[in-house]
Amino acid sequence: MSTATLLNLDDVKIDPAWALKLPPSLALRRQVLPLASLDGQVHVAFADPGDTLAVDAVQRFLGQRITVVAVDRESLQRALARVYADAPRSSTRMGGPLIADSEKDDPVALSGNLLHAAVLKQASDIHIEPGRESLRIRFRVDGVLEEYLRLPVSAEAGLVSRLKVMSGMDIAEKRAPQDGGFTHRIGAGQNARMIDVRAASLPTKYGEKMTLRLLMMQTNALTLQNLGMSEPDLQRIGKVLDEPHGLILLTGPTGSGKTTTLYSGIHKLVAGAELNIITIEDPIEYDIPGVSQVEVDSAEKVSFHKALRSVLRHDPDVLMIGEIRDMDTLDVAVKSALTGHLVLSTLHTNSAASAVTRLADMGLQRYLIAATLRLCVAQRLVRKLCTFCRKPREMTKAEAASLGQMEAAGSTVYDPGSCLYCAGRGYSGRLGLFEMFMIDEELSNLIAAGATETQLVAAARAKGAATLLEDAMSKVLQGRTSVRDVLQVVTSV
Repeated sequence: MSTATLLNLDDVKIDPAWALKLPPSLALRRQVLPLASLDGQVHVAFADPGDTLAVDAVQRFLGQRITVVAVDRESLQRALARVYADAPRSSTRMGGPLIADSEKDDPVALSGNLLHAAVLKQASDIHIEPGRESLRIRFRVDGVLEEYLRLPVSAEAGLVSRLKVMSGMDIAEKRAPQDGGFTHRIGAGQNARMIDVRAASLPTKYGEKMTLRLLMMQTNALTLQNLGMSEPDLQRIGKVLDEPHGLILLTGPTGSGKTTTLYSGIHKLVAGAELNIITIEDPIEYDIPGVSQVEVDSAEKVSFHKALRSVLRHDPDVLMIGEIRDMDTLDVAVKSALTGHLVLSTLHTNSAASAVTRLADMGLQRYLIAATLRLCVAQRLVRKLCTFCRKPREMTKAEAASLGQMEAAGSTVYDPGSCLYCAGRGYSGRLGLFEMFMIDEELSNLIAAGATETQLVAAARAKGAATLLEDAMSKVLQGRTSVRDVLQVVTSV
């Protein structure tokens, strides 16, 4: 077989529910790796597709019909190193519904395997949910919860206690919510990855629910270009970030990617001039070299307001505030922007222009909003279509009407498919939708004069500003996301 026909695994998403069912010793010795289940068969990568003994052994262990996939040997070795670097060598069936009985009673191995599987699946959260008859484990992948496995109810106590110990919680306290965190290492050598885990427990009827937020500590990918911004939007935000002072606000609901965009902006600033950058966060989600990061204390020893007052004595050029929550924080942020600091923060509003109304409602004078506000960015997150299996079709009139773009009816759009590259999910990663509301002199005068949100939007539109919906439509027509995903976030605008 020619090398041109061999599958390269570097771009393939591997489903840990199948990959971790195979004993590491067998996988490494025979150079095989289960990838995902498609159309009722498990697709398995083989360095030597003609090794019938290996095929029989894999099929016996998986207990299901398999499809042999010929792959590039070097990419297979890299994938094996990623998948089995931390896998216990003694386990025979580690992941998925058929987790080994020995591991159900071993909280240390079970917690390690769950973290390992979640990283392989590129999950952002692990949900451990006790029920009447079983303990359900779910992963949030690309913003969507997916069930990973179910365990006996008896596994709950040991697993939760183990995670509490790792997170620095009180294992004797089972009637009150707690939160904590820890750093976990996945892999070794060049394949090693560090993840910061934020843990929270919550007492429920059938036991304690645990939620783990996984934060990759490597931040090289946190760039504005990787967020999905269009070139005009990149130029707009880049221009404002280059200004020496002012207020930049990211708006949107919880989980819309505001903090990630803030970090990406900070990365751009760090890569530029020598600046004294200080952040105040709750909690710190990513470690950024060259930036002084302050974490707000849950015991209120270090509140946003107290931290801000202290931070200003440290001669910062740039301040990043995790969220403007109250008038005290807003007051210090605005005064900082007025006195020569660039301030970045987030605000919970539905649109970019409504940030002006929100600031006024919080008690900020209109002339101060006009004097400090430089840019508001509204954003949402949608799933990104797998480019290898997306399926083209024509947009229906009903869809075009729902999106307010009747002229787009009949245009080519794409639906998710199913292939090995996306592990049969049809999607791979997430993509940002953005609405930029830049405050120039004209808009600043309108804000100071008390213009309504409708008037501000009309003035911005006259200057060519695109709405969130228009940015979404552009990415639908480019085949980057689906109509269904856009409709889910547009209806919430």
